[in-house]
Amino acid sequence: MSQQTVLVIDDERDIRELLTITLGRMDLKVDAVGTVAEARRALADHHYDLCFTDMRLPDGSGQEIIELIAAEYDETPVAMITAYGNVDAAVTALKAGAFDFVSKPVDIQMLRRLVRTALKLAEEKRNGVTASSATPGSGDRLIGDSTVMQQVRNTIGKLARNQAPVYIAGESGVGKELVARLIHEQGPRATGPFIPVNCGAIPSELMESEFFGHRKGSFTGAVADKEGLFQAAHGGTLFLDEVAELPLHMQVKLLRAIQEKAVRPIGAREEIAVDVRILSATHKNLAALVDQGQFRQDLFYRINVIELRVPPLRERRGDVPLLADFVLRQLATKSRSDAPARLLPEAKQALEDYDFPGNVRELENILERAVAMCDGDRIDASDLMLPQRPQRHGAEQPGAAGHAAHHAPAGGFAHAHPPTAPAPASTPSSELGLDDYISNLERTAIMKALEESRYNKTAAARKLGITFRALRYKLKKLGID
Repeated sequence: MSQQTVLVIDDERDIRELLTITLGRMDLKVDAVGTVAEARRALADHHYDLCFTDMRLPDGSGQEIIELIAAEYDETPVAMITAYGNVDAAVTALKAGAFDFVSKPVDIQMLRRLVRTALKLAEEKRNGVTASSATPGSGDRLIGDSTVMQQVRNTIGKLARNQAPVYIAGESGVGKELVARLIHEQGPRATGPFIPVNCGAIPSELMESEFFGHRKGSFTGAVADKEGLFQAAHGGTLFLDEVAELPLHMQVKLLRAIQEKAVRPIGAREEIAVDVRILSATHKNLAALVDQGQFRQDLFYRINVIELRVPPLRERRGDVPLLADFVLRQLATKSRSDAPARLLPEAKQALEDYDFPGNVRELENILERAVAMCDGDRIDASDLMLPQRPQRHGAEQPGAAGHAAHHAPAGGFAHAHPPTAPAPASTPSSELGLDDYISNLERTAIMKALEESRYNKTAAARKLGITFRALRYKLKKLGID
């Protein structure tokens, strides 16, 4: 195998020499030039496995080099060398197609990790290894043949080939974490860790310790050193789900960690370099939160280098039968059934007509409930127990009801909790979502049947007109002991 070659473009002799020595020790051949003109000639005359370019050059900018390589030498990963803290230049470079960026003064260990990742990517491109083939079967989990889902899969393949931060937008339940995981698995970091974290699930006072770690004795209860999420994701990907839930004080600290590629554990004197790709997501409108002053604009700018929107299920209704079949097969495997339950034609139609405010997660919950309630292995429309769609008025657009119900628990009444006070049986309370209202009615009916049958579950199920298995499922889901 021939020696791999790197092109370094920087007008500072010290930087050229530093990179030449460092890369030479990695058994790489280095060509170093100081201007855009020299770089153009070198790229035209030689093939390079990797390129580093400074942002400011005597006869132009590194941005020109990045755009040239993206257009004419797209098999060559290129990294921007930026001035300390110049995040704007780094973001612009990433959007133009840069693989990653390096800040001055150059951290040698970080540089070596970047080079290894970039050369692995270049080798995969040379050998014709596509994003989807790099991890056999991984793309199969993103179910759907619709045009929008084909576009999502194609975009995932492209995003997997660089290190730019990606912001995944989409409603609750559309599969944002799955998309993030596929971007990770299909890229050069696939052998590294994938660390997902729900930012809304961490108490505010524990966030800094959770993200950056702490040293023993740094605060009451710190009985040992603890590794943070950034350190755990070193060499891989950190997925920040529901990033909109981060309080402002943590947004500042997160921005610094992303920009400097380093974290300081609580109680530590020095920062620790971390090599992490950041993917983030939320079901909220992050741009609107920026306008409202609830999310920092500089952090939004940093994590939203590339945005990928995952469509809601109502925008790809044709994928519902495929998804339903996949879920039913999974449920059969989980329960060790001989064969998966089957949807009767009217049940399939009911699913395709439904708006799914909870998206794929809601579909999974509906089918799990239906499998528990159906007789035998045949699911009809009544087994689905889909909530009645509210009446639409005026010029309301299709799917608006789904947006209105967006924050209700997904999956119909399967995940609802008892309200503190029952709503009247005649009309849903304005204080309750539709799912909670239906759950309350079910709970009342089940409790009445249990009392009348002296808590004989078989007799109670008979009174309710459902199977014993269905009653047992409802008792568990509704939390009735």
